[in-house]
Amino acid sequence: MKVGFIGLGAMGSAMASNLVAAGHQVLVWNRSEAAMQKLESLGAKVMSTPDRAAQVDVLHSMLANDQAVREVILDGGLLDAMDPGTVHVNHATISVALARQLAEEHARRSLGYVAAPVFGRPDVAAAGKLNMLLAGAHGAIEKVRPLLETMAAKLWPMGDSPERANAVKLAGNFMIVSAIESMAEASVLARAYGVSAVDFIELMTSTLFASPVYQGYGKAMAEERFTPPGFALPLGLKDVMLAQDAAQAEKVPMPLASVLRDSLIEAVAHGAEGLDLAALAQVSARRANLDRRA
Repeated sequence: MKVGFIGLGAMGSAMASNLVAAGHQVLVWNRSEAAMQKLESLGAKVMSTPDRAAQVDVLHSMLANDQAVREVILDGGLLDAMDPGTVHVNHATISVALARQLAEEHARRSLGYVAAPVFGRPDVAAAGKLNMLLAGAHGAIEKVRPLLETMAAKLWPMGDSPERANAVKLAGNFMIVSAIESMAEASVLARAYGVSAVDFIELMTSTLFASPVYQGYGKAMAEERFTPPGFALPLGLKDVMLAQDAAQAEKVPMPLASVLRDSLIEAVAHGAEGLDLAALAQVSARRANLDRRA
């Protein structure tokens, strides 16, 4: 199948590489050239503009945020360059409001639209083991299902309204950030009484909280390993704020979201823009004046 992929960050590059490995003809575009060169070396064909990468049967996109999606997909005229019947699969974590707008704009042009945000870090994406949410019209989903199955361990259908997948993705990311914040605060409490973060986190993630989120981020916290980021801290802040917007739209109280937002803003204010979400541990340690103690 002739497939396009735009947005080749850590996640997008890993996902696109699986499509190439599966034998599809993959056309790629990215704002920076380095990522495109890597995909080209694997067998993808580099396009000079996003609209050229959209001359395909199925277009995948994994852009960073609402602004990037608007600039490339909507304002850039990409949809008008696509042939009717083409299906666009959007893997980005975006707002519910933008998800609804995208569905409307695609339908107006007789284009298929599937929201397929994912859970998993870049190494999981590279292994083709993502958990992928899925929402859109049945026909569009069935057309792209074989492609998605090359990138995901499991597909999780969420209905025919694309915004449902995005709402679930935001809710899930909210839970991830909540878990990280609770580990950060709890490990600092243990440290204040002379117990190392390594020992505390090993105990908790081997017993009561033996799950991938706690184990993965907990290990990064204990080892103070915050780069390279698997889930960059500013993206976590973006997602918490999008969850707040979605909650406000449906009058859903989320008081914990305000706490998480403030912790993330504090981290960014102290220079953590390039760090992983596990760096929330630094915020808790600094508040307790333990940031310079083992």
